[in-house]
Amino acid sequence: MFRENPIKKKLKAGKRTLICWTYLCSPIASEVVGLAGFDGILIDHEHGPGDLLNAISLMQAVSATPAAALVRVPWNDFVYIKRVLDAGAEGLMVPSVNTRAEAEAVVEACRFAPEGIRGAGYPLVRASDYGLQARRYPGEYKDNLLIICQVETVEGVRNAAEIAAVPGVDMVFIGPFDLSVSMNKMAQFEDPEFIATMRSAEETIKKSGKFLGGLATAADSPKAMFSRGYNLVGSGADVWFVRDGALANIKASGRDD
Repeated sequence: MFRENPIKKKLKAGKRTLICWTYLCSPIASEVVGLAGFDGILIDHEHGPGDLLNAISLMQAVSATPAAALVRVPWNDFVYIKRVLDAGAEGLMVPSVNTRAEAEAVVEACRFAPEGIRGAGYPLVRASDYGLQARRYPGEYKDNLLIICQVETVEGVRNAAEIAAVPGVDMVFIGPFDLSVSMNKMAQFEDPEFIATMRSAEETIKKSGKFLGGLATAADSPKAMFSRGYNLVGSGADVWFVRDGALANIKASGRDD
């Protein structure tokens, strides 16, 4: 459904936003978490098992909620990005963006010529309501799309200012898990060197004027992240909610184990 992007509208208004990852490939689960109050539902094609047709089903479900439908693509691949945008993603997250040139490639993949290299199939695709909004789409698609570059390596943090400076990049999102791996400190989120690297990246991105995004961990809550100036926080996933709810139910049952 071609509409004003609800999460981008909130970000521009200075509001804090919360998103949920979805791995279950279930339109019902995505609709539930969207109705529960998350500002965005992120369909993960980097680590999740879904395909593009399934992603459309999830986006259709999310469109019936106040949340925005976001997609993390597997890689900085202009062909995959084109297909995801044609499918109607309201936000695009690209993993492991390490340099200004890679960030520029992200934006170029999202733009029609002369600003980019995206193919112009918009009169036929879901992004323009299958052509019903074909006249509006070319003039409005840039304002509606939230472009997120994910910084999650030591190199990416070192180049964060240059990545954020790329016109068209709306948000730089720090990925703590892969960043910790890049530092040879896998999931050591309380390590002083890791914390110092995170704080350096946060300050650099905030100074750039672009939106700052990140993922909450057991050592860093959404509330703490918002207090440090994050504009968007990823908190939880549908599979975690099912898993943890099931475990809590069993634990509380009094069953003999």
